[in-house]
Amino acid sequence: MRRPYLLAVVALVAIACHGNDPAKGGAGSAPSSPQTTPSAVGPGGNGAGPEVAAAKAPEAKPEAMEAKNEPKPPEAKPTDPKSDAKPEAKNDAKPDAKPPVAKPVAAAGEPPAAGGHDFTAEAKALLAVGACGDVPAPEGFDPKVLAAHCEIIKKAQADYLSQWVKPARSFFGEHVPGDLPKKVVYPFAGGDLSTALTVYPDADEITTLSLEPAGDPRDLATLKGKELDAALKKVEYELKFLYRVNFSNTINMIDAMREGSLPTQLIFGLSALQIHGYEVVALRYFKLEPDGKIHYLDDNEVAAAPAPAKAKPQVRNRIFANVEVQFKKPAGRIQVYRHIQQNLDNEHLKTDPRTLKHLEAKGAIAGMTKAASYLLSWDSFSTMRDYLTGHVAWMVSDATGVAPKWGKAAGFEYETYGAFVGPHIPAGGSIAKDWRVEFDEEPKRELGFRFGYYDKKNANHLIIMRKKKA
Repeated sequence: MRRPYLLAVVALVAIACHGNDPAKGGAGSAPSSPQTTPSAVGPGGNGAGPEVAAAKAPEAKPEAMEAKNEPKPPEAKPTDPKSDAKPEAKNDAKPDAKPPVAKPVAAAGEPPAAGGHDFTAEAKALLAVGACGDVPAPEGFDPKVLAAHCEIIKKAQADYLSQWVKPARSFFGEHVPGDLPKKVVYPFAGGDLSTALTVYPDADEITTLSLEPAGDPRDLATLKGKELDAALKKVEYELKFLYRVNFSNTINMIDAMREGSLPTQLIFGLSALQIHGYEVVALRYFKLEPDGKIHYLDDNEVAAAPAPAKAKPQVRNRIFANVEVQFKKPAGRIQVYRHIQQNLDNEHLKTDPRTLKHLEAKGAIAGMTKAASYLLSWDSFSTMRDYLTGHVAWMVSDATGVAPKWGKAAGFEYETYGAFVGPHIPAGGSIAKDWRVEFDEEPKRELGFRFGYYDKKNANHLIIMRKKKA
């Protein structure tokens, strides 16, 4: 690799983030810290995708720029990321000497198949300890440590619920059609299940995709004392950051989710279920078969994964990269949340098409994305863009969604809210005029909360893209 390019990659990764914290300044910073707080009447925030600062986005290498959609094993170079759509349990641990367990497989577009190793107990323990849910914590944890942690988490959850979720939920309750497909796809999502539940609370199935692995759920039982305290503090910081500024710094996410001692991405999802009033029913991990069908990790495969004491978190988190959580409202039906760790650029989707096959098998979907670094306007992400225009019936986004130049050609119409005069990061420069013209041509519609990125003048904006009726 040429040294100048390597230095450029390092610099870009250092700048790139899933939204910059306006309270700390930096690229795209808002003018003052109060405006980073989500609000029903002022500039709130709720982004959940990558953010980058690149002078010429289309020429930049996608593997350097896709700040939240590029799984990298510890040994990988910055320009040679490996997709985690197929986590392999390579380690020195020996599987149990038991007869092979039949591999449970679910068709990509069908209800979950029975089988797979049951991690429901671990899910409820993580819900109690990490996400501070309304379930009892397992024995053996210091009550003082948990009380201090949950005081912070519960306050962050309560503030986020009142200041962002409730006004956003009211808006989407009025604007999301009732006849949409019940399968939702959210690319570049990071750890943001909460916004998907705000927009689509009645979804049968929500699939998020990003660079972050769900993470190894076995870690919690091994952490004690200072190690547990440090791991919980990392969760506290990231959740508070997400709920206060409503997007996540990518460098922090790499540390917290890919290398974290706790399965932080999963804990973010569990926290979302807690906030929105859902119960955890079941938890399993999976990988995708060559045809896109789901293969749940069975008992033998889990036993073959290295124990927490024998491998670093970033190694084990890659094995437990893709997760399925079944959840429900009290007395309600079971709904499904799946997270897939996947690089969504053209190169990775072509080299390993399993994720794309899995998504295509869902048929018609409802969609969403936001704070996604304008990657869907880049030629190097055209495969994901074409998937959305070919399968979405209705989609909500900020200006990092599918721009009118592609959406209108595919038979979509647009409805804009708030204001947009230009992107607050250079990565969106190539598509800025297209969005600006669309906002100028649309009637002025107010928006009382932030949805993803603000524009270069710190204005909130939101776009609905829907198929034109014949």
